[in-house]
Amino acid sequence: MKFGKEFSSQMVPEWQQAYMDYGSLQKCLKDIIEFKLGQPADAPTHGGANNHHGGGLHRRMSLYKTFSGLLSIQGRQRRGHFHDVEEGLQMTASTGPIVVERNAEGRYETTFLMVNEKGGEYELMFFRRLDEEFNKVSKFYEEEVEKVLKEEKELNKQMEALIAFRAKVENPEGSGWHLKERGVEFTRLSSTIATSAAAIYASSPAGAKSKEVGSQAHMETVEEGESSRGGQLKEDEEAEDNNGAKEQPDEVNKNRTRAARPAPLDILDGMRINNTIETPRSTFRGILKVSKSTELKYSRENLKKAELKLMKAFSVFYQKLRLLKSYSFLNVKAVSKILKKYDKITLRDATKPYMKMVDSSYLGSSDDVVRLMEHVEATFIKHFANANRTKGMNILRPKAKRERHRLTFSTGFSAGCIFSLIVALGAIIRTRNLLQEEGQKQYMDTMFPLYSLFGFIVLHIIMFAANIYYWRRYKVNYAFIFGFKEGTELGYRQVLLVGFSIGVLALLCVLANLDMEVDPVTKHYEAFTELLPLILLLGIFAVLIMPFNFFYRSNRIFFLTCLFHCIAAPLYKVTLPDFFLGDQLTSQVQALRSIEFYICYYGWGDFTHRKNTCNESGAYKGFFFIVAVIPYVSRLLQCLRRLFEEKNPEQGWNGLKYFLTIVAICLRTAYSIQKGQIAWRILAAISSAAAAIFCTYWDFIHDWGLLNPTSKNPWLRNELLIPQKKVYFIAMILNVLLRFAWIQTVMDFNFSFMHRQTMVAVVASLEIIRRGIWNFFRLENEHLNNVGKYRAFKSVPLPFSYDKGEDKDD
Repeated sequence: MKFGKEFSSQMVPEWQQAYMDYGSLQKCLKDIIEFKLGQPADAPTHGGANNHHGGGLHRRMSLYKTFSGLLSIQGRQRRGHFHDVEEGLQMTASTGPIVVERNAEGRYETTFLMVNEKGGEYELMFFRRLDEEFNKVSKFYEEEVEKVLKEEKELNKQMEALIAFRAKVENPEGSGWHLKERGVEFTRLSSTIATSAAAIYASSPAGAKSKEVGSQAHMETVEEGESSRGGQLKEDEEAEDNNGAKEQPDEVNKNRTRAARPAPLDILDGMRINNTIETPRSTFRGILKVSKSTELKYSRENLKKAELKLMKAFSVFYQKLRLLKSYSFLNVKAVSKILKKYDKITLRDATKPYMKMVDSSYLGSSDDVVRLMEHVEATFIKHFANANRTKGMNILRPKAKRERHRLTFSTGFSAGCIFSLIVALGAIIRTRNLLQEEGQKQYMDTMFPLYSLFGFIVLHIIMFAANIYYWRRYKVNYAFIFGFKEGTELGYRQVLLVGFSIGVLALLCVLANLDMEVDPVTKHYEAFTELLPLILLLGIFAVLIMPFNFFYRSNRIFFLTCLFHCIAAPLYKVTLPDFFLGDQLTSQVQALRSIEFYICYYGWGDFTHRKNTCNESGAYKGFFFIVAVIPYVSRLLQCLRRLFEEKNPEQGWNGLKYFLTIVAICLRTAYSIQKGQIAWRILAAISSAAAAIFCTYWDFIHDWGLLNPTSKNPWLRNELLIPQKKVYFIAMILNVLLRFAWIQTVMDFNFSFMHRQTMVAVVASLEIIRRGIWNFFRLENEHLNNVGKYRAFKSVPLPFSYDKGEDKDD
């Protein structure tokens, strides 16, 4: 794989804009190549260089084989004052084509010494672009390291509080030699944390200098699983530490005071446990403005909750550090690669002086991230893994899932089974001439609605699998957006396997139940085959709620949790997975009505005679309305909750969209029950048109972020993941056409070759397909919003908080 593709594939998706623009640098090199290819063969390519071949482009072996920043070079001093760096660069550049300096604003600038040569302006543009990209990367990296250093201080406080809390729980009386032992252990930990914090602060951008790692061997990318440890310390390590400590005496003294605290358990004074779990009780308390209890209860239950929260906080913090380490590694490697290409094209030697500047910069020389990683590993292993390093590292670095061949085989096999069963079904219907049998109409009115439910489910699963495939292809970080635990998200093959398995079972039941004639003696259909749809539905439900760690248990729990939050919409804080699932349910109205038919048919109908009185039942007709509007009411309540919590008027307009849809569905349903009444027909048409127009506008403007007339991509948006712009226009046209599929229910289109139930199933399937298209662009827009804000991590609630005005560092 070429480095450009490797570089792109290993980027943090939300930080794409903060990486080196490797493509633009390659374009600059192509301009240089095109200029040189246009020169006469006897024209010198550059002055001052030994070109034994008389011109042209020739590849030559470079003596600078060692990738700077990865392998140790004996005697290299990577950290120091920037004045020393500039002096070293000027000495090196005296024999090279460039001089790299740092201006008063802290930005690096390269002076190209051979700009007067032919084509020199192209090389000058290359170095200007390179400086611009390097300064962007270095600034972003420095800012992110500053953030994690501040976060590390807060985690240290939380860790101190947790250990003190453990001591209190293990010895509630607060006296005795057990507590003294824990106090000694706590004081030691505080001292260790303080020392580590002082060393890390001394190496931060706000500090003067830090100890440096002389060897940073084999820095891993995001996908790698081995731990990367710090390198060897320099001989003058102790002197540098002393210098750094002198420049921040207040910070070190503060840490020493914390370490020498006589009563370490006093840290619990003025502290309370954060209760961030949203429950109906907390919602009602918030509405009634009931004050929360601030008393700290020393119980094992609270200790367990605090440990779980802090474990999660440490895990997320460690992932940040890994990504920052990979970010630094990839960008330094990109600079080295592009400079080597430049040297090969121009036969110059610009790599050495420029890479010396890179190695001396904060991006190339700082070891803050490595030190923090080691500190987190040591703390996590000791206090959350019982000093078991393997166990602790498995939690901090979960292994990436590997695609198994049996998964691919099973998916393909089930797809082949579906195709074969569909062919067999069509052949049986045609050879037996079943569509002309007397029981055909009865079959379509009873059995077809039962089996169509599985068709809706399978189609929706297939569309979601297609979404996952294209999200991965265009690097939409759907696992982060949905909040899946790392390593538990399903790939498109796994989702397809679930859908195809349901499809195979449903088709087998259809073939076993494809009987249009009653028994001539008993006048009954066979009871077992008539119960097959119900057995299959109950089986799917049983697997879904099965508590055993089998068949994607974490994903089933995640789905059921989101489903419960949708049902109890106003009582839980609304998150993206909750309202995303709510939107999926709005496209499954016909499936919900099929479930209602299951209850009526098998509960009160005579299924052995394929007879029921559902359509004549007033209760059934009433629930026909209720079931259809349940998903939209859920979304309306979610919008209202967000409106009151976030005070965002946009949520009010979004709720109005669902209210209009509820009105339209009720009027269309009323017209479908009372055919022939012009008043219902007109009201249904007007309300449906208004709802469809408003929903279409909301899809394009708010959910997809399109139709922006001032964007650089006319009538789309500034940032697009799909390079073919026509795809977006095609998607918008399809969305409009599929949105207006409801016209069939009002205009009463009749096709002689299609049964009424078949038409209903087709319209419902079109809505599911529209929802699948909507899913991709909705998450694409969400992903681009995260990219614009460099939001690669979700905020993690910490277990403890201090009362206002308390300063625990003093």
